[in-house]
Amino acid sequence: MIQRLRDQLLIPALAVVMGLFVGAIVMIVTSPLIDGQFQLDLPLKAYGALIDGSVGSFNAIIQTLVEATPLVLAGLAVGLGFKAGLFNIGAQGQFLLGALGAALVGGWLAGASPWVAIPLALLAGVIAGAIYGFIPGALKAFTGAHEVVTTIMLNYIALYILAYLITGPLRDPFATFARTVDVGNAALPLLPETRNGHIGILLAAAAVPIVWWLLFRSTLGFQIRAVGANPDAARYAGMRPRALIILTMSVSGLLAGLAGAIQILGLTKHMPIGYASSIGFDAIAVALLGRSHPLGVLLAALLFGAMRAGSGLMQVRAGIPVQMIDVLQGVILFFLAADVILRWVFRVRARGTGIGQESTVTRSYGGQTSI
Repeated sequence: MIQRLRDQLLIPALAVVMGLFVGAIVMIVTSPLIDGQFQLDLPLKAYGALIDGSVGSFNAIIQTLVEATPLVLAGLAVGLGFKAGLFNIGAQGQFLLGALGAALVGGWLAGASPWVAIPLALLAGVIAGAIYGFIPGALKAFTGAHEVVTTIMLNYIALYILAYLITGPLRDPFATFARTVDVGNAALPLLPETRNGHIGILLAAAAVPIVWWLLFRSTLGFQIRAVGANPDAARYAGMRPRALIILTMSVSGLLAGLAGAIQILGLTKHMPIGYASSIGFDAIAVALLGRSHPLGVLLAALLFGAMRAGSGLMQVRAGIPVQMIDVLQGVILFFLAADVILRWVFRVRARGTGIGQESTVTRSYGGQTSI
């Protein structure tokens, strides 16, 4: 297993190295000249500040974990879909609906006991996300509608549902701008000695081994991976691909919804009309970089979280805009997608990676057998 995991993570690691190298070149050639000379030491200064801002102190580490928490859960959501041969572009909508559900129930139970308010608010986010994942799963299973198309459309629907409810029925009448009421006692408690490190970090950490066990140690996980590799063969083996597709998309939505609920209950404490988050889309990058393996997703989320946490200090010390983080992530994904280039440059031999890999995500299940 260790050998297989190492083979899976080798190309992503090389993609990160190449991404940082290209990012360094971009920093050098786009920064102002000093006495007619390029600032060749600028990348070292920028990356040093990035590291210092992400892991240079206890508070920096906590901020990295806070930034990585929703990426872990949403990345697991997308990665689980990949294992079943499903390209879940709808993690963004599922994330938003989970956040909205948590904000709604959290605001409703703002004055209740935290022992009641917190579990129910989290449960509301989980259920909302699962329902929003169930819809494209059912459409694909019963009508053959491709999940990429349906989930993209559902992302837009989620945005407009959000806008309607927050400007209308759920608006806080005492707020100067459109937002939901504060969640009050439903807010996630902080970890000891931290400023914003909430217990959602622990929930995300617990989700990694749970999803790993589901995928690689349970009968259901084997069936999910088998359907992702070959739905027709899985059907002839006695499995029910349609039911598994619906279940997988629902569980994916559950994880993304939990990520949204944690963000609202742990950080913002309410949901504004202009709630802007790209976590659902960043989760696709996290799942791809982590090769859809739960441990790989965790490492990729920590990397992206560290970049986000250290970007502010990088801008202060090196004068590199925080948008450079998006450039770095984009370049890393470019090399990850073009792994043939990396294998040629580093002389890495291609290896098989088993059942349910990302190569299956563009294949639709077109069988007509019933569940």
